[in-house]
Amino acid sequence: MIKRILIVVLVTISTSLVAQRNSSSPYSFFGIGEDVSRTTVEQSSMGGIGVALKDVNHLNFINPAANADLRYATYALGGELSLLNISSSTSEDSGNTTSLRYIALGFPIGKNAGFSAGLQPVSSVGYAVLNSINDTNGDFLEATRFNGNGGTSRIFGAFGINVFDELALGVEAGFIFGTVENNISNQRAGVSLLTKYEKETRVRGGQFKFGTQYKKKLKNDLEVVAGAAIQLESELSVSGAERLYSFNFSAVTGQEEPRDTLYDRSVSGQLINPVKTIMGVGIGKQNKWYAGIDYEFQDAFVNQGNVVQGSTYRFDSSNRLSLGGYYIPKVNSISSYWERITYRAGLRFENTGLLVDGTNSGTNFTQIDDFGINLGFGLPMPRQLSSLNLGFEYGQKGTTDNNLIKESYFNIRLSLSLNSNQWFKKRRID
Repeated sequence: MIKRILIVVLVTISTSLVAQRNSSSPYSFFGIGEDVSRTTVEQSSMGGIGVALKDVNHLNFINPAANADLRYATYALGGELSLLNISSSTSEDSGNTTSLRYIALGFPIGKNAGFSAGLQPVSSVGYAVLNSINDTNGDFLEATRFNGNGGTSRIFGAFGINVFDELALGVEAGFIFGTVENNISNQRAGVSLLTKYEKETRVRGGQFKFGTQYKKKLKNDLEVVAGAAIQLESELSVSGAERLYSFNFSAVTGQEEPRDTLYDRSVSGQLINPVKTIMGVGIGKQNKWYAGIDYEFQDAFVNQGNVVQGSTYRFDSSNRLSLGGYYIPKVNSISSYWERITYRAGLRFENTGLLVDGTNSGTNFTQIDDFGINLGFGLPMPRQLSSLNLGFEYGQKGTTDNNLIKESYFNIRLSLSLNSNQWFKKRRID
């Protein structure tokens, strides 16, 4: 019962809203956090496309088959600054966060294969929301504060090989791990003690993905590429503990002093992620221009043990449509630096699969959608083939309908893609 009441307070926020974004949005309260896009900054700048993208100079996190095209040792590091504005039907606030998106290394294996490995976030939790309720005279009645942090990450390795001149196959294995912490404190007028609910869960599990790309050369140096990637069904183990207790604050130290514990127990369960499929097609000229479209879909995950499920929200199937591409005026221009810049742009339309009932009726679930407009630039560095990549995204997520929250965000992304054909060569002794 207490979980239901506390979740309702979070999503309605009917009186006042004070939010600070630490690593994610208030929607990261649900499940194991807000999903983090597992794309490079270059791919994000094109709306998140990449399943049919072949590139010898940059890593591809969407399709492991793309590793077959690596011709240089490539080191990639990406980060993000996100500016967020949150609004309900009655109030609004803003915040910002910085985060590391990935760190990865890829290199060729012979002339027809390549391997990459890295570390990147999978989901993110980070919110601080205060909800205050006053009576008709403006006197304090009740205040509830929600705090959450943590998330999950993954380490992965991916291998791709050109089976034929036109066909590449790839496989990827990853391990997901992380800890999610949520706590909710409640204070009521005329009651000396506060109540606090704490929950900490640890998430562990493996993941496998297979991918393929097929390239067909046309006239005038045009290339058409079709790609597909399938992430197999996987089980994530969720375990931890939850506690409900009363407390007050020490007059000397100002720290919490626990009093009575209502319960302190362990929790455990499984999150079963169904098969995720990504398909796409693209056309372009190598080192000149490219335009592509990706479509991703996945059924709702299955929650065994009811560890992360609530009565006022649920998960359904999700899907994403991405469109984008790049243009390079003249990749080998000597006279103009601006002609060597890679210009990127894209759009993203996403149904997150999260449905929230802000009215607490048990039947009025609202789908949470996400939309983004992307623009990016690949700035060549003095070192041959390496680049500094900038990406900008404006997007909106959620709605203020049915007592819910709408987010407007502006993301600034930065990455380094460093290439070298000398890293794995033996040095000669003069």
